[in-house]
Amino acid sequence: MPTFKTIPCTESGISECSKAIKNGAVVVFPTDTVYGIGCDPANEAGVKRIFEIKGRDEKKPLPLLVHDISIARKLVSLGNNGELLAKEFWPGALTIVAPLIAGSGLSPTMLAGSNSVALRVPAGRCINLLLSKCRQLVGTSANISGKKSPVSAQEVVDSGLDGFQILLDGGRVEKGIESTIVDATSGRVVREGAIKSPEIYRVIGSAAR
Repeated sequence: MPTFKTIPCTESGISECSKAIKNGAVVVFPTDTVYGIGCDPANEAGVKRIFEIKGRDEKKPLPLLVHDISIARKLVSLGNNGELLAKEFWPGALTIVAPLIAGSGLSPTMLAGSNSVALRVPAGRCINLLLSKCRQLVGTSANISGKKSPVSAQEVVDSGLDGFQILLDGGRVEKGIESTIVDATSGRVVREGAIKSPEIYRVIGSAAR
């Protein structure tokens, strides 16, 4: 039997979930792309639990979800490329890798020794309501590393993923494909996902490569 509690993505459900996160819980939630798993990014125990749940290599940093660009600017130096891309695609399915600003307060385990972090402002009602209360969350796909990313709460349940406290059920997600990842410093597309590379290079004025 699952050890987690499933709650609906309602105002009361969001409130319960956000309180649990502030108390150290690891939760699964819908984003605009796929279902994610996360916790308070300053909580070392929660971050370590996510690595364990996913079977993720601890040398691979975890990405971050933030409520808005003003929070992102306090954490990282977006630079010209990052600012252009954020203006065009946030909120949405674009993750930007950018250098950290000192004093970010993020978990060292989450960063895995990196001096940058991959972050995005997601679209989607449920995740935005959650972030309006939490402001920032670890946000990686809710799957065993290497397995298919779930696009519904039922797929999370069926996958056998366990070890988290709450599953926030927001129905089937809109896109069903992971975000595109871009390195803000180089302008390079690290992973093509929901947003195609030519769209990225159009915005930053770089030839497709």
